[in-house]
Amino acid sequence: MRSFTTSDLNKQVGEITDAARKAPVIITHHRKPKFVLMSVEHYDRLRTADDPRRAYGVGETPDDISARFAVELDKLARGEGYDDED
Repeated sequence: MRSFTTSDLNKQVGEITDAARKAPVIITHHRKPKFVLMSVEHYDRLRTADDPRRAYGVGETPDDISARFAVELDKLARGEGYDDED
């Protein structure tokens, strides 16, 4: 994924938006990723597809997914679920 700074965004808006039409780009601030810029079409695919990586807006998450997420968060809060750590 291509990356640009917030300063680049001010100077190269055309180049960055052209890149974002093809694939999402990361916008960094003080060398840390802060934003993702993508085409509306790409965003709509994320929001509407039955893809497990789908992005949900606040209050849009289906109850079954919220419930599964809550179970896993509870496990992490109890110190469980860190199977990949030694």
